[in-house]
Amino acid sequence: MFNEFKQFIARGNVMDLAVGVIIGAAFSKIVDSVVNDLVMPVVGALTGGGFDFSNYFLPLSAKVTASTLAQAREQGAVFAYGSFITVLINFLILAWIIFLIVKGVNRLRASVEHDKKTGKADPAPPPADVQLLTEIRDLLKVNTRPQTP
Repeated sequence: MFNEFKQFIARGNVMDLAVGVIIGAAFSKIVDSVVNDLVMPVVGALTGGGFDFSNYFLPLSAKVTASTLAQAREQGAVFAYGSFITVLINFLILAWIIFLIVKGVNRLRASVEHDKKTGKADPAPPPADVQLLTEIRDLLKVNTRPQTP
């Protein structure tokens, strides 16, 4: 069972998934920082306070008289459309930033592919089987002596 577990862990796709999750978590922090620390302050300065609609709600009960959403939820049922609007705007900003990042990465990949096609980058080494056959050929040349009759 231990050997099967080692084989499972050593598979390329399991390791790729683990790396993807770790990179995704780090990337999530970067994107959150871009949105919260770079984009939202600019949006807040342009709109005079930002896009915080979280306290916008419609009371669904006559008992609800509070002015904040948290207090209103304690008093009764509310239709909290402001939270949805805030999350939707944050999502659109986040999606735009991710789109720009992916677009930049795609441009970088296209540049690397172009360099490969034009020969600017170092050529890739031959596959392992070709390298092995080349080594065998070279060893046979060295070890083969002409036989005398």
